[in-house]
Amino acid sequence: MFDLGWGELLIIGVLALIILGPKDLTQMFRTLGRMTGKVRKMANEFKRAMEDAADEAGIKDTADSLKSMTNPSKMGMDKLKEAADDFEKWDPTKPSKAAKDIGSETSKLSEERAEAAKKIHEYSKKKAGEKRAAEKAAAEADAHAPKADAPKPEAADGGDKA
Repeated sequence: MFDLGWGELLIIGVLALIILGPKDLTQMFRTLGRMTGKVRKMANEFKRAMEDAADEAGIKDTADSLKSMTNPSKMGMDKLKEAADDFEKWDPTKPSKAAKDIGSETSKLSEERAEAAKKIHEYSKKKAGEKRAAEKAAAEADAHAPKADAPKPEAADGGDKA
C-alpha cells in the first residue's frame, strides 16, 4: 500500500523512539494498533455488506458462472478429464458407440477386413513354408550331388606352343 520496506520502517521506529521517548512510544503504538483494528473492522463490515448485496441481486452467481465459462484452462481440464474417463472405460474387444450408431455397414466392413487379413496371414504362412521346403530341398540336393573335378589350370607358359 505505502510501499515501505524493512529499512524505512526501522528508520521511522528509531526516529519515533528518539523524538517521543520510550514511555510515549508504547502509548502511540497502542493507539496506532487500535486505530488499525478499527479501520480493518470497518473495511470487513463494508466488504461483507457489499457481498450480501451482491448475493441478494444474484450477481455473484452470474459472475462465477461467467468466469467458469470463460476460463480456458478449466475448460481444457474438463475435456481432458472426460477423455481420460472415456479411455479408462474403453474396451477394445467391444465395438464403440460410434460404430453402433453408424450402423451394420461398418460392422460388415470390419468383418470383411478381418477375414481378408486372416486370409492374407494364412497365404503368407503357406508361401513361407513352401519357400523353406524349397530351400531345404536345394540344400539337400547340393549336399548329395557329386562334386565335379576342378578344372585343370592351363600351362604356365602362356598357352599355344609354336
